[in-house]
Amino acid sequence: MERKPTITLSTLDLERIEALLEKMPGEFPGRAVLEAELDRADVLEPAQMPATVVTMNSTVRFTLLESGKSNTLTLVYPKDMDGSADKVSVFAPVGIALLGLSVGDEFQMPSPTGQKVTVRVDGIDFQPENAGELHR
Repeated sequence: MERKPTITLSTLDLERIEALLEKMPGEFPGRAVLEAELDRADVLEPAQMPATVVTMNSTVRFTLLESGKSNTLTLVYPKDMDGSADKVSVFAPVGIALLGLSVGDEFQMPSPTGQKVTVRVDGIDFQPENAGELHR
């Protein structure tokens, strides 16, 4: 099994995601993966969050290394999904994978076609904690 990069979550994001999981009945694709990620995360107070970490509501630039295709997405809670192509739910595979990563981290995930793709976090265009939004 490949080694996963260390992930860092804020206490606020962790509490909110755990509360959502408690309310959600049953399984959804990725639930076990998300719960495992939450369990292995380093947890910091929002004010201590480095500006280079992907937190909830962060806007992240990343590249799919196999294709060289770059993308920018904002990581949101399911209630904030509005059909726009520039948002990804934290309950979607890409969202689960991005949560808590730092700039420069790479991770592998299955693509919709079943092949593994490698994603590299290139930058964070916006992070609420870095912008001073510590109590959202």
